[in-house]
Amino acid sequence: MPTITIDHNKWLTAKVQHIESVLAQLLPEAGSEPEKLHSAMRYAVLGGGKRIRGALVYGAGEAIMQASTSVMAQGKALDHAAAAVELIHAYSLVHDDLPCMDNDTLRRGQPTTHIKFDEATAMLAGDALQPLAFELLATMPVAPALVVQSVTVLARAAGSSGMAGGQAIDCDSVGKQLDSSQLQAMHRMKTGAMLKASILLGGGSRSQLVATANA
Repeated sequence: MPTITIDHNKWLTAKVQHIESVLAQLLPEAGSEPEKLHSAMRYAVLGGGKRIRGALVYGAGEAIMQASTSVMAQGKALDHAAAAVELIHAYSLVHDDLPCMDNDTLRRGQPTTHIKFDEATAMLAGDALQPLAFELLATMPVAPALVVQSVTVLARAAGSSGMAGGQAIDCDSVGKQLDSSQLQAMHRMKTGAMLKASILLGGGSRSQLVATANA
């Protein structure tokens, strides 16, 4: 197979712009009811972020596309998977910023969602972003079995054995000294699980997807 040369900076810039437009289309429309909630959701997701997780979905999908006719390499399926991981990431940031967690007032140089709106609206915005992510996976144009596997991968990565669990450990570790193995475990759950899921959703082997996610 011939070697393909890619300008990674240009590729990443293009993917960031693409996922931003995809998210803008898939989020509830601005001005639709409940207007305040939908405005908060769009505020929390759009206009910032590195989009690393979404880019990993596309990168894995495009790599598989070069080697096979993987159904997940199709455009709309990748768009939905990339948007889903970005929505989960955005919801986690909204909740992490709340006074009951990190109590942050700025995110990417802008007021955090609970400062821009209010705590209740921020909580609800995060609550609404999470099911929207799974709705996008559920409506991917792929075989039903692949949808189930994809939902399972993302749910496990975002749950108590992944991102949410890592954040719980982080909260419980305030003022404590963690050793290297404890820090690695926390970051593997809090950040690594979603990065791994992004790759699996984009290009993971369908026959090994769930098994690999559990490894």
